[in-house]
Amino acid sequence: MLFGAMDELIIGDPADPATDVGPVIDAAARERIETHIKTWKGRVVHATAMPAGLERGTFVAPTVIRLDAAADLDVEIFGPVLHVVTWKGGEMNETVDAVMRSGYGLTLGVHTRIGAAADAVRARARVGNLYVNRTMIGAVVGVQPFGGEGLSGTGPKAGGPHYLPRFCVERTWTVDTTSAGGNASLLSLES
Repeated sequence: MLFGAMDELIIGDPADPATDVGPVIDAAARERIETHIKTWKGRVVHATAMPAGLERGTFVAPTVIRLDAAADLDVEIFGPVLHVVTWKGGEMNETVDAVMRSGYGLTLGVHTRIGAAADAVRARARVGNLYVNRTMIGAVVGVQPFGGEGLSGTGPKAGGPHYLPRFCVERTWTVDTTSAGGNASLLSLES
């Protein structure tokens, strides 16, 4: 079964080391994600069954949604929802460009055995984290920015080595009085 590994995910208490998928941040987030999944009901490829006993929490069953094109998705979803877009050979650059046109740039994952393909995606993608041939979660504060770009964030995440400079702004103001018709000899007068 293609999605057998998804069905083996343990949904539950994030304090339990055996848990793979914990709750989303709050009830509003759960409702937003579930509404999104219902909107794409006809495109849901697989949804993991929700274990009994989690109805009162803010849990969402991991779900895979197949899209025809990257442009089909116009929102950023923070939950266990994977949107899958495929492309024809020779259209990878156009596909990455279409994803970038969404304005979102938190995380992007690509699976390829071709190093040049990974390099091409890296050159085009404007995201906080680009993962190649690995899971797309687990950004480490202090090592990876994970703050996202564009509509997905403001750059380096709090605690990372590049976070403090985000608050520093250096400005210079220079006035050339001679170009404005001023009398340069007045600048040398003592008061």
